[in-house]
Amino acid sequence: MPHQRQRVLTGTTWEERNGYARAVRIGPFVYVSGTIAADESGNIHAPESTFLQTVYALEKIERALEKLGATKRDVVRTRIFVKHIRNQDDAGRAHLEFFGDLMPCCTMLEVSALASPMALVEVEVDAVIAAELPGG
Repeated sequence: MPHQRQRVLTGTTWEERNGYARAVRIGPFVYVSGTIAADESGNIHAPESTFLQTVYALEKIERALEKLGATKRDVVRTRIFVKHIRNQDDAGRAHLEFFGDLMPCCTMLEVSALASPMALVEVEVDAVIAAELPGG
């Protein structure tokens, strides 16, 4: 029997304009789209701070995970896209403070631009809900 697809929409202009969901769950697997520190109107939180933007994006991701029955404890991989690699330590510190000893796999990349010119960082995550796995 195929797994039902569940999704979370947050109402940002990018989701509607580009036809994607903030997060999708199929079975025990949850995938969260690249997330910047933007509210539903597209306003960027803390435009001068990679650290605060990363915190905001991770908190936004956490809310999407929770709507699909997952938590940050289920996150197995993160990808962090920074506009300036010189700010990698700020994004990494936010990642460490958020996940603590959970330590998911992580990739950090520098990119030339993000969805908003004021965005300094974008984060995406993959999660596996252990309770949904056989023997979990």
